[in-house]
Amino acid sequence: MASTKEYGSEADDETASTFSLTEEDHTLGNALRYILNKDPRVAFVGYSIPHPSEERVNLRLQTAGPPARDVLKDALQDMMALNDHVRVKFEKAVEDYKAVEGMREMSVGVSGRSGASGKSGVTHQSLSTDAK
Repeated sequence: MASTKEYGSEADDETASTFSLTEEDHTLGNALRYILNKDPRVAFVGYSIPHPSEERVNLRLQTAGPPARDVLKDALQDMMALNDHVRVKFEKAVEDYKAVEGMREMSVGVSGRSGASGKSGVTHQSLSTDAK
């Protein structure tokens, strides 16, 4: 988000503002709308793209008491925490996948056949741990 300009902040009512987010599109606009809609302090939230050729999102936010600017800051912090959580889960899933694929490559070498990737010559032998 390059810059944010708040419209309507000169008025006495700090509970309603329109924020213009430059260099952004539906990706951020819809995600912010979703997170703000889950906040019980929000009375109304919506966003629009003024024109498809403009990289700008106008976000309208009305709250039931607290200043709209504070609620938006909280939503952005919640979104950053959510993104961190998704990143950690994704990285763990990639590590798990690589571990499973590594085991598959080793088992291909035991049978003496090369895998679909054409790799051969793996000399690893697995031990059987069958309990009878």
